[in-house]
Parts: sequence; structure tokens; C-alpha cells
Amino acid sequence: MRTTKKERAYAMEHFNEVHHTTLNPEGPGVVRIHLVPPVLVDGELGDSVAIINGQDVIPVSRSWSILLTEFIEEVNKHAGREISDEEAAQVVATTCEKVKKIYPLVSKKRLQKDIQTIMETFKHIAYGEPVEEPIAYLSMGDYAPYMRAPHRMDLMVSAMTVDGKWHCNQNCVHCYAAGQNQSSEKELSTKEWKAIIDKCREVGIPQVTFTGGEPTMREDLFELIDHAKWFITRLNTNGIKLTKEYCEKLKKASLDSAQITFYSCDEEIHNQLVGAPKYQDTVAGIENALAAGINLSINTPLCTLNRDYKKTLEFLHDKGVLYVTCSGLITTGNAAKEASENLQLTLPEIREILKEAVTFCFSHGMEISFTSPGWVDDKFCKELGITTPNCGACLSNMAITPGGNVVPCQSWLNDAPLGNFLKDDWDKIWNSDVCKTRRAYSAMLRSECPLRIVRGKAGDRS
Repeated sequence: MRTTKKERAYAMEHFNEVHHTTLNPEGPGVVRIHLVPPVLVDGELGDSVAIINGQDVIPVSRSWSILLTEFIEEVNKHAGREISDEEAAQVVATTCEKVKKIYPLVSKKRLQKDIQTIMETFKHIAYGEPVEEPIAYLSMGDYAPYMRAPHRMDLMVSAMTVDGKWHCNQNCVHCYAAGQNQSSEKELSTKEWKAIIDKCREVGIPQVTFTGGEPTMREDLFELIDHAKWFITRLNTNGIKLTKEYCEKLKKASLDSAQITFYSCDEEIHNQLVGAPKYQDTVAGIENALAAGINLSINTPLCTLNRDYKKTLEFLHDKGVLYVTCSGLITTGNAAKEASENLQLTLPEIREILKEAVTFCFSHGMEISFTSPGWVDDKFCKELGITTPNCGACLSNMAITPGGNVVPCQSWLNDAPLGNFLKDDWDKIWNSDVCKTRRAYSAMLRSECPLRIVRGKAGDRS
């Protein structure tokens, strides 16, 4: 159906920002909804997308987008406290009254039923339960023409070097950021990072990841996370600083999830790969994060030294870890140097490790993802029952460097930046020729990493 005048007028007034609400914020069973509005293409409104808990991307028709927008606005009037049954009924009634101004021929009973259907469907998706409604999960490639910004921005709040000195509590053999141009910039101030966070919301980015370098090196990290409460927030860390007190502060700041990099359950191997005797600190960080109830995942970059990944999975399972990711090596930074390249696995080796890892995880109630494009193909992933990793640069994700520059992803640090997030107009960055070229590549759901194709050698190994 063609976009009506009332729909177009509503879009002009209400579809200029991402709408967000959190259901059951104190958990368990929290449901975070970010409704990303459509843009006009040839005078017609496309579908919106609802991002559920920062993971599932669901297309929402324009009529349901209007319904959901009004519902979210009414729910948010009661933010910060529990809504009574009487108030919930009033939220629904007010929503229906407003939506009937756009669709006067639709009955309130139908609108009420639609609200109930939307909420129940979103809850089922968030909880990983079977969904009764026929919904079509949307690929990022299909949605690309309607996007105004990526769905995730990685905030590299900590630089690898500060005042010419190494600024990380580890010195990883495979560090992608070490020695790269954008990773040694002068770090922005607290005020500047807060301005960046505010602008991320303004341009329609619903999820931010605090990363680095090592983000816990910043004393203001809790303040920055707290400032980003509107977003789905994640922390990428080596876990060294995650004491019990530190984890409680992360919870208080409303962090949604954390990812800790853990190379091996073998202390000697882990310490060798991180370049520091920090194994015990990282293990303690994992234990403290779990005890604090932080939604935790563990990432393991795979190489020849930690190829016995199953043993590490057994160790993590005994600790109570449920979510794990693993990856091949990104051949940038230190990982492009001989010391790292000599430790890279071949493609057949990666596949054998993955087969064993997936079998173990599926039989022990753990979820596993492989995150490196180019190492495994779609057929292999379907056989294992895991998602095929694709490049998301300038599409699903981008990054902002320690000095505020925008790059295609947090590993893409040696080329000229796409612009400065604080100084340059976002639309000019997003629609620049370089950004559009990268986005077009990602939109084809390419399962190769451009950095490995251009600079890497691992993809040539057989």
C-alpha cells in the first residue's frame, strides 16, 4: 500500500529518532526494544526494524511502527517504576486513541489485539522461545538502503599508547590495535565522550560497545556507561580489573553485557599469548562477573598454541559460562607481524577445532558463535548449526577511535578515517563514497574480511 498523507505527516513528526523502552528492567526476563524508524525512499515509507535486546532484528510494518511508537511513548511516561494493571490498561487505551487518528477505520479492539501480539512476540524472541506469529527476520543487506546509521558503534575509549608509553595491562601477541595509526591518538575527555554518546543517540544508533585498547584503563568508565543507559551497552575487556567491587559498579551503571577475552585454560599458554602474567586475574574477573549476574560471554582468538579449545570450553563450562565466541586472527596490528602469523591456523585446522567445539557446546547447554569472516563458508556453518560470520563494516557496526575519528570497524585503523564524529556532519560521513562502498560490500553478506583479503595471508593457507 502507498504511504498515506496521515502516515507521511506522522513520520515527519515522530520518525526522526530511535524509540526505546525497557520492559521488566530489574529482571529476570528484561526486554530491551529499540524501534529504528524507516526513511522515505521515492516518497514511500519502508518498514521500521525493532532490535530486541541488541540482537534480533525484526521488520515492523509502517502501521505497526506507528502503533509501537505510540505505545513506547506511553510506557516511558512511567519509566523508573512498576506499572500497575490499571496503569497498563490506560497505556493501551491512550495508545489506541492516538493511533485511531491515523487509522480511523480500525477498531480499538483490533489495535489492542495488535499491541498484545507485538509484545508477546517480542518477549518470546527475547527469551529464545518459539514464536507463534509468522515473522520474517530481516537481513542487514536487505535493510541497508533504509539505514541512517549502523546498529552498533564501538567506542574505543582507551588508546594503546598514551604520552608515547604503552597503555594496556597486557601486551597481546595478536593485538589488532597495536601499532596502528588511529589507536595511538590522544584520548578524548569525559565530556567529549559523553558528547559522542549523545550524538550516537541523535543519529539513531541503538547499541554501543566500550572497547579499546583496554577500556578499564579509564577511571571514568563507570560514568560513561551510566551516561549511555538509553543504549544497549557492552564492555569488551581482558577482565583483569573485574574485582567484585568493580563488577558491582558495572551493574550499578546499568551495563547490559560484557565480553572477556580468554585465550586458554592453560595458564602458561594464556600468559604467553597476552604477554603478561595475568591468567589468575582474568580467571578471577570471569568468576566475579558471573557472581555479579553480568550477562557474560567469553571470546577466544584461536591459534596453534591454544588449539585444544575443547579443554578451555570444559574449564569455562565448569565455571558456569554459557555464552562463548571464538575467532580466527585478524591480520592487522600485531597480528600482521611474523610472531603472530607463525601461530595462525590453517583453514582445515580451524574447521576441525570448530566441529569439536560446537559438539561440546551443544551437548552441554552452551551457545557458541564463530565471529571471523572468511575462515568458514555458509555450507560448513549450516552443517554445524551455527551462524555464518559476515563482514559488517559500515553496515551493522562501525567504530570511533580514541581521538573521535570514525572508521569502518575497530580493526580498520591504518587507513584515513571516514571523518570526525564530533566535528563532521554525520550524514556526510554515512553517505561518503568510501563508506557507501564498504557498506555495499557488507550488504552482499560477504563472508570474507576485507582486511584479510587486502593485507592478510591467512586466507591463502590451505
